Amino acid sequence: MADILGIGMTHFPGLVGTDARGSASLARVLKHNTRIPVARKDPWSWPEEMRREFGDDEGLTASLAHRQRLVDGFRTLRAEIDAFQPDFLLIWGDDQYENFKEDIIPAFCVLAWDEVTCQPLKRRPSNAWGEPQDTVFHYAGCPREGRYLAGKLLEQGIDMAYAYKPLHQEDGLGHAFVNTMLFLDYDRTGLPYPVLPFQVNCYGSKVIRNRGGSEEFSPEPDPPGPSPKRCMEVGAATARALQESPWRVAMIASSSWSHAFLTEKTCWLHPDMEADRARFHEFRNADWDAWRRLTTPQIEASGQQEMLNWFCLAGAMEALGRKPQIVDWVESWTNNSNKCLALFQP
Repeated sequence: MADILGIGMTHFPGLVGTDARGSASLARVLKHNTRIPVARKDPWSWPEEMRREFGDDEGLTASLAHRQRLVDGFRTLRAEIDAFQPDFLLIWGDDQYENFKEDIIPAFCVLAWDEVTCQPLKRRPSNAWGEPQDTVFHYAGCPREGRYLAGKLLEQGIDMAYAYKPLHQEDGLGHAFVNTMLFLDYDRTGLPYPVLPFQVNCYGSKVIRNRGGSEEFSPEPDPPGPSPKRCMEVGAATARALQESPWRVAMIASSSWSHAFLTEKTCWLHPDMEADRARFHEFRNADWDAWRRLTTPQIEASGQQEMLNWFCLAGAMEALGRKPQIVDWVESWTNNSNKCLALFQP
């Protein structure tokens, strides 16, 4: 019988690695980011909360607490998924110059692959689980369900792209999807649910120009990503399509909120706290009209590009008449981004 569970979470790459002095995002940024004015690298120029979080250990204590809160939240989300027993996981995530490159950049794409095989640890000298770098992870894909969903979206007037195999990705899926699966299986008990990745072009004007990083390789911006309103429309259409299906589905939006490395107005030092707190207030109150009114320039100015994944989830949950349950809201001045963990119960 069709039913839908909604989940919001993060795929923060820092959690894949290990915590050590100098490993927090801000410590690395201060060392390597040449865009930041020298005067702004002085802690006395920072907000008091940021100085306190950085402390005298370059953010290590804060990073450890940040990890524990998120891991506790992941365990809560996993317990809800196991209790729900979905037929598959639909994950809205972003591609950061991983599978989609110069030859094609779809606004959205349903990845109806037969299976997902990936090696997400091979470029990391150490990881949170102490696993070998060449560890291969296997997940079942959703070719039948992907074909169904793409077809139903097209019938609703959504010009949906779809793919049956990877294009460029050598290590499997992009990290937005793979990290989501790693974190939902943080305790390594296995993740038995098939996965239907649903790619969203969150990076729009920077996707080719930045090639998945912070350095700009071209002076000209790329075309924009889809608007918040359009993402909500796609999410709503997805909910309608899956309500008509025979499957139980966990719909997952995976991303942190504003990212320091995308936020010029904070000199790339910390997230846009004011904008994130405003979005959180709206989200907690299910003020979907406020989210729908947001524009692409507003999102990009606040480094909230990856929140487009959450706008898809919001559109789906609005269509289902669901209200969010906040599992945790984790603010961090020193770990690149603020994170929300949330549930929408059936």
